[in-house]
Amino acid sequence: MSRTPRSPLIKILLIIIALLAAADITVISLCFKTPGGTKPDKKPSASQSDPTAEDTEAPTEAAPELLSTATVLSTGDILMHINVINSGKQEDGSYNFDSIFRYVKSYTQAADFSVANLETTLCGTDNGYGYSGNPRFNCPDAIVDSLKDAGFDLLLTANNHAADTDLVGYKRTLNTVRDKGLDTLGTYLSADERKWTIEEVNGIKIGMVCYTYSDGFSQNGYPLLNYNEVGENGILNYFTYDKLPEFYTQLQGYLDEMKAAGAEATVVYLHWGEEYKWKTGKGPNANQTAMAQKLCDLGVDVIVGGHPHVVQPVDLLTSSTDSEHKTIVLYSMGNAVSNQRKEEMQKSDPTGHTEDGVLFCVTFAKYSDGNVYVDSTELIPTWVNLNSNSGSTEYNILPLEESTSSQWQAQFGLTDSQLADAHSSFDRTEALVQTGMEKVQTYLNQQKQLREPTALDSAA
Repeated sequence: MSRTPRSPLIKILLIIIALLAAADITVISLCFKTPGGTKPDKKPSASQSDPTAEDTEAPTEAAPELLSTATVLSTGDILMHINVINSGKQEDGSYNFDSIFRYVKSYTQAADFSVANLETTLCGTDNGYGYSGNPRFNCPDAIVDSLKDAGFDLLLTANNHAADTDLVGYKRTLNTVRDKGLDTLGTYLSADERKWTIEEVNGIKIGMVCYTYSDGFSQNGYPLLNYNEVGENGILNYFTYDKLPEFYTQLQGYLDEMKAAGAEATVVYLHWGEEYKWKTGKGPNANQTAMAQKLCDLGVDVIVGGHPHVVQPVDLLTSSTDSEHKTIVLYSMGNAVSNQRKEEMQKSDPTGHTEDGVLFCVTFAKYSDGNVYVDSTELIPTWVNLNSNSGSTEYNILPLEESTSSQWQAQFGLTDSQLADAHSSFDRTEALVQTGMEKVQTYLNQQKQLREPTALDSAA
């Protein structure tokens, strides 16, 4: 059958329809995006025009989702002078130190993981030693019960007083703390023990390691702490200032081991520096600042220091080998509790700085892309109040939050004189840490806004 010829008008209409259909197909093919940015299986026809820059612009990836956070709280030296020990003695001859932590307990329990520096031995009284303070500390075991009750999870045991009661006290301290259910870090019962730990907190694996300086070595070749021989090799994480390269090599090995074991962030605790050095230009010494920079270069995320018995500044360091890597360092946390009152420190530090400490909180955040970051920091000044207002002598660690300063007197039961001392303590600590804390938090906020573009906007 012969086909009836179409009119010229119909032909023109058909051509227009065909061209419009082709154009629609082209638009659809250019706008379609396959998962993962892969190309479509079907290639565009040769008749299609070259795509514009606007057409080929990569899709905006969704910001990673925040999965969990973990806050690690650290505080300074638990320095049990004999007056502090005696304050805990009960009528039946037992000891209880719960009152020391009465006012900070809510903070340490609220943190996801809490750490303190146990700067005393627990030798008991059956090994030739009695309870004593400086220069050879030996404290009743009850201090561990009170630390646990207050919410602490881990005690740093590598410090210059760890061998004050020789090897018997050194090892009994570890056994006592561990038997009571707390972790230890920095000293060990045998050379075979792993010299670092990974604490999994809310699904975030945080690698931790603790070192103390050593006074040198005994004639037997053992490290000296407070000029006492440790007595065995391989049971202490230590460094000497004259052999820092060896320390860096060992620490690098531990950092590599932690990373291989799954650590997603790292915190290094260091017992270092000079006692009572807090003034500008007389705070962290050259060894501390050089060591901190080297640890930053090694990739450490957070450095927390102790030993000077005074608070020292906070800083944010940039790696000299990787400009993208930053390290937060608090050079010294000061004393958590001690009897280093200003009236007792006539020669070393009569200003009151030895009464000061901090609660230093670092919050880590884990995202859906697997990355873990330091999310925020908080520093709460503390002050040790010698309280005999109720008729019995107590040492209380007081958290000095500026927002509650009008309530301090009633909250802590302070006299007018004690209230004035508390304010002086707060001012001292703020003067030392404020600039560094602002620097740190500004940087962390900037980084958070990059990975969570709406996080700060929604909070504002």
